[in-house]
Amino acid sequence: MSLTTRVRRLPAQARRLVRDTPPADRDLDRTPDGAEGDDPGGRTWRRVRSRLATLLAALLVLLALTAPYDFGRLSPAAFVRIPLEALLLLALLLALPPAARRATAALAGVALGLLGLLKLLDLGFSASLGRAFDLVLDWALLDEAFGFVDESYGRSAAIGSAVALALVAGVLPVLVTVSVLRLSRLVVRHHTGTTRAVAALVVVWVACAAFGVQVAPGVPVADTSATTLVNGHGFQVRLRLEDRRTFATTVDADPFRDTPGDQLLTALRGKDVVVAFVESYGRDAVEDPEFAPQIGALLDAGTDRLSAAGYSAQSGFLTSPTIGGGSWLAHATLLSGLWIDNDQRHRTLLASDRMTLGGAFRRANWQTVGVMPAVTRAWPEGSFYGYDRFYDARTLAYQGPEFSFGTMPDQYTLSSWRRLEQALPAGPPVMTELALVSSHSPWTPVPPLLDWADLGDGGIFHDHAGNATDEKRRSAGRIKADYRRSVEYTLSTLISYVETYGDDDLVFVFLGDHQPAPVVTGQNASHDVPITIITRDRAVLDRISGWGWQDGLKPGPQAPVWRMDAFRDRFLTAFGPR
Repeated sequence: MSLTTRVRRLPAQARRLVRDTPPADRDLDRTPDGAEGDDPGGRTWRRVRSRLATLLAALLVLLALTAPYDFGRLSPAAFVRIPLEALLLLALLLALPPAARRATAALAGVALGLLGLLKLLDLGFSASLGRAFDLVLDWALLDEAFGFVDESYGRSAAIGSAVALALVAGVLPVLVTVSVLRLSRLVVRHHTGTTRAVAALVVVWVACAAFGVQVAPGVPVADTSATTLVNGHGFQVRLRLEDRRTFATTVDADPFRDTPGDQLLTALRGKDVVVAFVESYGRDAVEDPEFAPQIGALLDAGTDRLSAAGYSAQSGFLTSPTIGGGSWLAHATLLSGLWIDNDQRHRTLLASDRMTLGGAFRRANWQTVGVMPAVTRAWPEGSFYGYDRFYDARTLAYQGPEFSFGTMPDQYTLSSWRRLEQALPAGPPVMTELALVSSHSPWTPVPPLLDWADLGDGGIFHDHAGNATDEKRRSAGRIKADYRRSVEYTLSTLISYVETYGDDDLVFVFLGDHQPAPVVTGQNASHDVPITIITRDRAVLDRISGWGWQDGLKPGPQAPVWRMDAFRDRFLTAFGPR
């Protein structure tokens, strides 16, 4: 072969080599021939831009793998980890041929993007509800979240939050996928160096795992949290699917299902019974040093005031199925005698003919009433509870200003309920379920307690509307103080109502629906809520003497604790025939 022939063929071979090299494996960041001399400034900028893009891609992938999914562990030290999943992915990319490598990188990018979204959802739910996101059941709560932001901060904030969430959900998987593809090309270009780096990191990972090395408490440097998260949610999905099949049987197992009305609640004949849920009134309100001194003093003073008016009270604790939100789950649990800790169980319950506590009163010839000031639209759940009369935000006819999430102050709710029900001429006894929402998050300021005779249609609260507006960005300390004041307001309202309008035939039960969000309680708070019974009839309290509840409006640390689903059956048993 002549020298001329070889010179002619070499460029063709070089062209074939470039043509046969997959685009993903070429050095896409390399400057074309001649560019270095022609535009050194442009070459430098392209190099800086390329390296910055690579750095950002690596950081995004590491964030997706190492970011905590528990809000209580969110700190800079929690990111100092070596994720085993990253090392395994790098080893796989190094071993695969070009076509398989590109496909694997793309699939891994999509999976990591979805993992990042799941972590964001878990972070949000752990911060607000103290638990992880439920992949089967919690999608419906996104609509509830939109409504909460709308009612608390306005429609613009709600729409902006929804748009931001949609953008993150659409963009994050794409960005992570592009990042993994970019890093896979870098790995191939530096095959030998990457192989050595992976081998060294594997040795470090094994050593850290063997000695339990941690930079932050509970966060090992030798990390497998991504796998743990995926396994945990997979197990949760299996549990939900299994529970769907079995819970219906539990609903039908009711010891009071066939009890005649004349054998129900015989010890309460002639009494008007109220069950009032106080929003976010949890155990921390009476035990946490940040709230307990003021709220405890209020309850102690209230005990003395009611005692002077002839009332006695006893208190204990119930364990709520929820925390931070989901009030309807607590209501359903207490009234049905079933543990309703998710919307799947809630829907199954609503589709059943389970007798609720209100249904027992109705069967025993009480009139039943529901008062729900936060209900502002159609509420089909009301048909399950079977109220004879139901009052929502519209029928309560409040004409004053809104106070954040609450459509009306609790004092107006109680005053309006009295006007519509309690002040009517004597008739059959009434059992009422009340929902009081002035202590609902986000705990913005509440109005002062006013003279009951001055409330009217609520227009008087316009004189105190300045208390309803406040800066939306508040420190954690300010949020806690506002939470405490809102609970004090509702408890003061209840005590004042009983003191002003109570009579010998009133039996008033009030309890918390759940603890407030972790921003108030901190992480890992209990699910316990206080519950209290107030009456002038000592025979009523004698019926529950075996419960071990403590005297007064405030349960002490040693007060008994039951699960909330135990209350219905214990109540029906205590006040039934003996």
